[in-house]
Amino acid sequence: MLRNTDLSPLSRLVQRVDAAADGVATGDAFATGFPSIDKWLGSGLRRGDLVVVGGEVGAGKSALTLAMALRMAQSGVNSAFFSAEMSVDRVMERILAIEGRARVDDIRRGTLGEVTRAAVGAAAVRLRDGAPIIEVLPPGGIDTLGDALRRTLDLQVAFVDPLQALTLGVRDQAEELATAVRGLKALALASGAAIVATADFPNLPSERAGERPTLGDFDPLGAVKQHADVVLGVYREEMQQPGTGVDGATELLVLKNRNGGTGYVDSYFYKQWLRFEDMLDPDL
Repeated sequence: MLRNTDLSPLSRLVQRVDAAADGVATGDAFATGFPSIDKWLGSGLRRGDLVVVGGEVGAGKSALTLAMALRMAQSGVNSAFFSAEMSVDRVMERILAIEGRARVDDIRRGTLGEVTRAAVGAAAVRLRDGAPIIEVLPPGGIDTLGDALRRTLDLQVAFVDPLQALTLGVRDQAEELATAVRGLKALALASGAAIVATADFPNLPSERAGERPTLGDFDPLGAVKQHADVVLGVYREEMQQPGTGVDGATELLVLKNRNGGTGYVDSYFYKQWLRFEDMLDPDL
């Protein structure tokens, strides 16, 4: 009997195309849990791809990528979230806030109302079998991250928060960031997993044209434009012009898409719950 591994790369590709046409999951892409994003990305995050999610500090990049990791884990995708800014307990508090629609401060202080406490308890039960792997991003840059990825059996999607934490501070930061980006892309290809990294924009010049993120905003972040397969920018109008827009309204801009088009996705950020929702297909 001919095994899938015995097929040529071209034959395997034709198999995947035929399976996709028949509505069968091919295993080449993993849905993020946000349908509007998946439509732009061709069904989701693809094996071997590097995705960079950038925006200003406080735009919600960590919350968005953590929401992706959570929704993917709940759908059966083996996902891992590596944080350099929060402990495992703090990340789990955020997951409970997202899933239970509760305020993180209330979870920490134990000041939940009866209804919210029940919702958080139900979320905790669901998360026993549907939570992503949460780890603190190990120091040591790309090499130690690679070791951590290899220890995670059958890893399909890894989230790194943030990209800047992979620098070691021994050379010029732009040079180190470029090395980190190239290293992440190499890890994605070697592991066969998709890797998603968040990136904080540096202080942007006040005279720049427009307020929405552009691909040029990633220039100080090393080689993102060259090596990332997908580049996403997070834009919340309320941060730029407080009181003029709809609080929570968020645009996720697809600034680079190696295998598809560019555009934007409308979403909504419930800041009190750290929860993102797809505006066209909300999970309410």
